[in-house]
Amino acid sequence: MVATAMSRRLLTVLLPLVMTASACGERAPDPETTPRDGVTAPSTGGRVVAQESATLQAIKRRGRLNCGVHEGLVGFAYTDNRGQWRGFDVDFCRALAAAVLGDPDAVRFVPLDNRDRLAAVQDGRVDVLWRNTSWTMTRDVSEGVAFAGVNYYDGQGFLVRRALNLTSATELNGARVCVQGASTSQLNLGDWFRVRGLEYEPVVLAGEEEARQAYAREDCDVFTADVSALAAARTTLANPEQHAILPDVISKEPLGPVTRRGDEGWTAIVRWTLNALILGEELGVTQAIARGDDDPRDPRTRRLLGLDGEFGPMLGLDRTWARDALAAVGHYGEIFERNVGADSPLDLARGLNAQWNAEPGGLMYALPIR
Repeated sequence: MVATAMSRRLLTVLLPLVMTASACGERAPDPETTPRDGVTAPSTGGRVVAQESATLQAIKRRGRLNCGVHEGLVGFAYTDNRGQWRGFDVDFCRALAAAVLGDPDAVRFVPLDNRDRLAAVQDGRVDVLWRNTSWTMTRDVSEGVAFAGVNYYDGQGFLVRRALNLTSATELNGARVCVQGASTSQLNLGDWFRVRGLEYEPVVLAGEEEARQAYAREDCDVFTADVSALAAARTTLANPEQHAILPDVISKEPLGPVTRRGDEGWTAIVRWTLNALILGEELGVTQAIARGDDDPRDPRTRRLLGLDGEFGPMLGLDRTWARDALAAVGHYGEIFERNVGADSPLDLARGLNAQWNAEPGGLMYALPIR
């Protein structure tokens, strides 16, 4: 009798717990459709798709990509004599428009100065900033933006007149140096001279163009900026051959596309479009091949071109998103050579921007699409 009474009391206690556990088991959420931060992650073929992007939806509704670029930097972003935008960064904007909308011309280019570029991303005036902007910890952590990758490895250098007969930046003690204010260039300049115990007179200008003009007027002895910007500036001077870029590179400037923080799905689209262009060069997928109807055997190429797998839909895009981007502007090497490389007035060497497996090798290394 005592045992029976105890059994009844134990059953009375355990039964509700068992029923509750059973009910919870029936309502266990499917991990592939569980909302993350209030956004449902759809799936395709059993794979989780990048979270739905509000930016992508807005772009599709308006029918164009708003891309922030430099106001005018030869080789990177500038308008030709017909008013058409050209340049290295411009081509990446067009590639992204092709990947997202299927049309490389569905882009509104928004010229931005140094002071306004990140604010334009933060407040949604542009969907992406593709302008010479260095990926730094402060910007990555404190500016409300996200970097999607690196499309150009640069570094800060010095442009001088050949008449000064300088061979190294260590000979610049006491020099007047033109530099853009409120920039990493100004900070790097101070650090470099301070560490070496050298004196200099900073001539701080509001923008890069103003700094170049001041150098052209001989308001300073030296112009400092990213080496790519110095190469572009030299082409605009009255006698380019009378000016030289010193061999010293005093900083690391990884330049890349910037998106607004909080839309991870959109940042992923920008990141993987950039990677597709880099991978295209590694695999030898030129613009001509992307426009053709070849049936490659290499599984990496087949995935890149959308012939195998559902990688575009994972991003919320068509299967041919990468192929469309490559067909629009070519692979990374083609973009580099015609805009800033050997086929351009800048004639910049690939250097660090060579493929990782080139001879000599560089830092361009595409993440695998698989």
